[in-house]
Amino acid sequence: MWRFLRGISLSWWIVIATILGAVVGYLDHDVWLNANVGAALNPLSTIFLRMIKSIVVPLVFGALVIGIAGHGDDLKRVGRLALKSIIYFEFATTIALFIGLGAVNLFKPGVGVALTGSAADAEKLAGTPTTLAGVLEHTVPQSFFEAASRNEVLQIVFFAVLFAAALTQVRGRPKETMLAFCEGLAEVMFKFTGIVMKFAPIGIFAAIANTIGKNGIEVIWSLGKLVGTLYIALIVFILAVLVPIALIARIPIRDFWKWVKAPWLLAFTTASSEAALPLAMENMEKFGVPRRIVSFVIPTGYSFNLDGSTLYLAVASIFVAQAAGIPLDLGQQLLMMLTLMLTSKGVAAVPRASLVILSGTLVTFGLPLEGVAVILGVDAFMDMARTSINLVGNCLASAVMARWEGEFNPAALELGVYPVPEAASLPAE
Repeated sequence: MWRFLRGISLSWWIVIATILGAVVGYLDHDVWLNANVGAALNPLSTIFLRMIKSIVVPLVFGALVIGIAGHGDDLKRVGRLALKSIIYFEFATTIALFIGLGAVNLFKPGVGVALTGSAADAEKLAGTPTTLAGVLEHTVPQSFFEAASRNEVLQIVFFAVLFAAALTQVRGRPKETMLAFCEGLAEVMFKFTGIVMKFAPIGIFAAIANTIGKNGIEVIWSLGKLVGTLYIALIVFILAVLVPIALIARIPIRDFWKWVKAPWLLAFTTASSEAALPLAMENMEKFGVPRRIVSFVIPTGYSFNLDGSTLYLAVASIFVAQAAGIPLDLGQQLLMMLTLMLTSKGVAAVPRASLVILSGTLVTFGLPLEGVAVILGVDAFMDMARTSINLVGNCLASAVMARWEGEFNPAALELGVYPVPEAASLPAE
């Protein structure tokens, strides 16, 4: 029996934990009459997320420094990768906006919805200003340790790139010492990730139980058209954008999915980008993407390539206008999309960033903040979808950049250098 349980892959353990969490959450909210079982389990979810977040900064810093300075890269090469990444990010997120815009105009989920409830929470979110100047300032850390303590991934990437560029200009023992330290740090944090991931099913079970126990399954039905519109639009985005990009870049889709499946499940069930980041970086490196590309593109993508969140913003903003009975012509909708495209960059570190951006946009265009209050009821379920698509989009971006740079090497999979993902997900003792 023990051998059978140990043979179950991490991906399946996450699925099992999700189902059990949903059952417990349903019983807690609808059968046990709000016994607060989910709330009692929530500390387990918090512990898991905190363990994961403790990995992010040392892993990103160590992997990025060794990826740049350890292979003789210079600023020109890093700059070329950054430029290509930004072009790709802008292309993908712009298409995501228009797919979301098309879906919300086609299905009209806001028609017939009454804007009731307090907008106090939305007003707090709207009070967080989001400007291009603020995003640029936010990119540069005033202290590495302050950025690390707050898990400001974009600031860590900025510091690590400059640190690595400076390290390439150092010669002799000091450079060798720093490279050895960063290489050791990255390797240890990858092993650290493997240990923490054994706790993942427990943390996910608690997170799902708490989410459904607090909100209830029935809240989905009351705004089912909105949730359904988002999920359909995300599926269309995958089939119409991500799959063709993978085919054009000659990325083996089946192998890609094998390696991205576990971090995708992790992102979906926890609704946290940071929770899936370490495992995503590790798996994409095993997939054949060089460490220097993985450690730059994926963390940067979490600030600039939020495909799922961008699509969600397009759907949610027009949904509020429809629910309020405020007609917006094509020009106004396109102006709103341009605003969202500019303000959605670089703010992933802001708690509930998508709602912050949405609230600010509604204020800008004179739409009622009560719409955000309505969306808050089902936001947890939509957050799971948009976060998981953010993860898939960033993993694919790293593979595409590797192919663009001529460094994608899936041959390791064919030669059997790396283990099969299902077998490697839960290492034997």
